[in-house]
Amino acid sequence: MAVTEKSIEVSLPVRLRRALRFARTRARELRMIAKALASTEHPILVHVIPMRQCNLACTYCNEFDDVSNPVPLEEMKRRLSRLADMGTSIITISGGEPLMHPELDEIILHIRGRGMIAGMITNGFFLNQERIERLNRAGLEHLQISIDNLMPDEVSKKSLKTLDGRLEMLAQYAVFQVNINSVLGSGVKNPEDALKIAHRAVELGFTSTVGIIHDHNGQLKPLGGREQEIFEEIMTLGKRSFSRFNDFQHNVARGKEHNWRCRSGSRYLYICEDGLVHWCSQQRGYPAIPLSEYTPEMRHREYFTEKFCAARCTVSCVQQVGILDNWRDPQTLKPMPMAPSAVQPELVQIGSARSDS
Repeated sequence: MAVTEKSIEVSLPVRLRRALRFARTRARELRMIAKALASTEHPILVHVIPMRQCNLACTYCNEFDDVSNPVPLEEMKRRLSRLADMGTSIITISGGEPLMHPELDEIILHIRGRGMIAGMITNGFFLNQERIERLNRAGLEHLQISIDNLMPDEVSKKSLKTLDGRLEMLAQYAVFQVNINSVLGSGVKNPEDALKIAHRAVELGFTSTVGIIHDHNGQLKPLGGREQEIFEEIMTLGKRSFSRFNDFQHNVARGKEHNWRCRSGSRYLYICEDGLVHWCSQQRGYPAIPLSEYTPEMRHREYFTEKFCAARCTVSCVQQVGILDNWRDPQTLKPMPMAPSAVQPELVQIGSARSDS
């Protein structure tokens, strides 16, 4: 598939606002790193789910349903305020599809109003000029879209053909940072697609990252020879991305276990639509404690708990958080037994899954 490229005209006001927001966000990110190095007593990154429902049904995904309602705004504000009181630095809004939440702008405004960095992961299908400008006004700082292929197929509709017009609108109107994530691994019919998607992202002025498909437990699937070559090239293209400092992905690409200290449940939290704290999207059900009851002592214990899934994990956002603490505080505790009441009903799950983090 050949994407028809055209010159993207970006107005001077948008360029100035983009440069200003980038500078402010980068300064806040540097403060976030300094705070994280100085203290281990607060979460660095929290994924929150305001909307589990999704407009798509990608066959690898285990993170959506087609029936649930959006979390009410006041409940979302309570959860976000609780996270702010913990000292959380970054909130990433995910789903499901967060753009389906009718009060998403207010959620972002509340995140920013409580002094936290606001990011979002979306499939991009609901983006248009008006929606992008609303996200600008709300104060969104980071947005990520994962694109799975050049042409839509029975596995995924998130194709470059489908989304390229929306990417051009982002290039023209967004004042927040945009990252395009392409994918490699089993289930990807044509690995060359990932390389073309990454080049298109860079052409439009975005950062580019690559995700490696994991199984339904978030575990390792090594790449083939040509896939590894493509992976390395995309990592070079994504040199502006923070992920370039995270060499765990090189181990994942080669099928090697990674020696690191997963701080999920402490420095990284995943808050599902029911308001429960989980290790991550691929380990939902543990510890499954309501956020309102999640104490500093619980976070402290999880900080020192060795995670059984860590060595073969591919959930990149958790790995990136781990960089800040891998050098200190060995983990000497084992996970607490899971209470029967903590087991959650499974979401829609067909085939293998992938981390978009």
